[in-house]
Amino acid sequence: MKNQIPNAITTLSLILSCLAITLTFEGRLDIAAYLLTVSLACDYFDGFTARVLKVKNPIGKELDSLVDMVAFGVAPGMLLYQHLKILQATPEHAVQFLTNYPWLLYITFLIPILSAFRLAKFNIDTRQTVSFIGLAVPAHAAFYIFSVLIYQLPDLPQIISVNQFVVPIVSNPLVMLIMCVLLSFMLVAEVPMFSLKVKQLKWKGNELPFSFIILWLLLFIFTSIVAMPTIVIIYCIFSIVHHYFFNKKTLETA
Repeated sequence: MKNQIPNAITTLSLILSCLAITLTFEGRLDIAAYLLTVSLACDYFDGFTARVLKVKNPIGKELDSLVDMVAFGVAPGMLLYQHLKILQATPEHAVQFLTNYPWLLYITFLIPILSAFRLAKFNIDTRQTVSFIGLAVPAHAAFYIFSVLIYQLPDLPQIISVNQFVVPIVSNPLVMLIMCVLLSFMLVAEVPMFSLKVKQLKWKGNELPFSFIILWLLLFIFTSIVAMPTIVIIYCIFSIVHHYFFNKKTLETA
């Protein structure tokens, strides 16, 4: 029975992401983003549960990859597409260039397309046992999910108010499309990126993930959900700078 607990959590993620896609096209982007946030939590806890219960299930590994494609490939792609479509229909946010070329909104399809390549590559790449090559699909999806939530919830209380700077960014369709292109190609970039999942609660050997978790917590305390897309950008920039300017060896965590 315990062998099926991680698979049940993964299946819950699939159900939530299917509901999120449906709600996205019904215009309930806030609820869709909430559901995908829970899917992100499920993605962490299915693996965590498997490790705690010492479950090794080959079906679970394949199921996790397939569900990730829906939950963090298709669903955020559709969420961003609908978000930008709604913005373009709003006079104060519409970008004339995109009004002239509305087909450019289909650039958001890069999210599911390159997520599929990223997941396929991860499944056969023996270099990615304890670290990643390229941005992980759930982290990539988190950027769009929380960017949409920031737009939907601009009045969330913050110790340090940053919404006056952030909301104009997430409500600009052209800027979000550019971010979509840059981050989507980070999925398949040959850039080593350390994993934020730790196997043991020891500082030694986990300095990088623990440091980023602490940074994320501080950002969350001071800026609320703005911390989520912000930490993804910091994570990408750090990995690129570290790889190309300081260390060309693959980043690994114990």
